[in-house]
Amino acid sequence: MDENNENENMEEFDEDLSNIIILNDENGEEVKFEFLDLIEYDSNEYVVLLPVDADEDDGEVVILQVEETENPDEESYISVNDDEVLMTVFNIFKEKFKDEFNFEDAE
Repeated sequence: MDENNENENMEEFDEDLSNIIILNDENGEEVKFEFLDLIEYDSNEYVVLLPVDADEDDGEVVILQVEETENPDEESYISVNDDEVLMTVFNIFKEKFKDEFNFEDAE
């Protein structure tokens, strides 16, 4: 087997996995998300995630606040209950990626 070709395939595989985050849902089951962006707003950081197994037509993202932990190598995420914050963070995301994604306004 060609070692160079094998290394290229592994690099592509690593790149595909590098933006996948696995979180546990309320039932303790693992859910995979694609990391889309990190948004800073009002002295907080928020991650914008796309569920990997979701229906492609759905296209709904998940926005979670990044919470500091004692271990600097780990991050913790918490739900955002403030609709105004969610919409502001989502609008920042939409503006930032308006040329890369086809956003549809919910009516």
